[in-house]
Amino acid sequence: MKNVPSRQEQIDKVTAMAQRMRRNALKMAFQAGSNGAHLGPGLSIMEITASLYGAVMRFDPADPRFIDRDRFILSKGHGSLGYYTALAEAGIISTEELFSFEENGGLFPGQPAKNIDKGIEVSSGSLGLGLSIGIGIALDAKRKGKGYTVYVLLGDGECNEGTVWEAAMAAAHFHLDNIVAIVDNNSMQSDGPTASILDMIDLPSKWKSFGWYVKQVNGHDPASLLAALIDDKVPTGSPSVVIAKTIKGKGVSFMENNNMWHHNRLTKEQYDAALKELGE
Repeated sequence: MKNVPSRQEQIDKVTAMAQRMRRNALKMAFQAGSNGAHLGPGLSIMEITASLYGAVMRFDPADPRFIDRDRFILSKGHGSLGYYTALAEAGIISTEELFSFEENGGLFPGQPAKNIDKGIEVSSGSLGLGLSIGIGIALDAKRKGKGYTVYVLLGDGECNEGTVWEAAMAAAHFHLDNIVAIVDNNSMQSDGPTASILDMIDLPSKWKSFGWYVKQVNGHDPASLLAALIDDKVPTGSPSVVIAKTIKGKGVSFMENNNMWHHNRLTKEQYDAALKELGE
């Protein structure tokens, strides 16, 4: 009989994963050199993707095309550092592949390019499209009687896009209780504070008014994330959204809530200081 990990074991696993992922993300960004990297938006989602790949989602690392796998879509494609590092932790890609990040002609550019054999379901980066794609996949699963879940990770700034709300309406209309949206609510986007660029005012109420079951959590607390993603019972026929309050650049003091690190290059001194903060 397979040993089922306790919740505390899951929490400990996700916490350790996220810490390793942050260190690997820094190494990837530093190796990218003059290309720079989206460190801020990648660091803010580490616990979210670690929770999904470490404890929540069903997949087979030896067979990324496993037909009944849960699907993950990174709609905010500029958070790729938090995606690729999770794929490596899950054993879907190798460490060598991980550190080919942003190499010319490589498989892992700054924003994801579809490659199902490497665990990447869709290309992303043009904001506002991931939820629509996810709804198409979820609707197909419903009509074919498949039991997998589709997880879509969006940014709060991305929720400025009208296509997000068209998709939200469709999910409720088609009663897609097999789709989970997760909003990385770090309150910042590339041009500044989200509230200043286009204030969403009350994000939870907006999703609720579109017919979604809404959960709000601390996006850096694995216990809260796992409770929302595993334990919380969603009403039958209702799509659900987890609004995860996060900190852009989480884990590195000089990057936290500093929009200079939405996309930037690391100096050797900054790299060493950041790694030291993360315990290496």
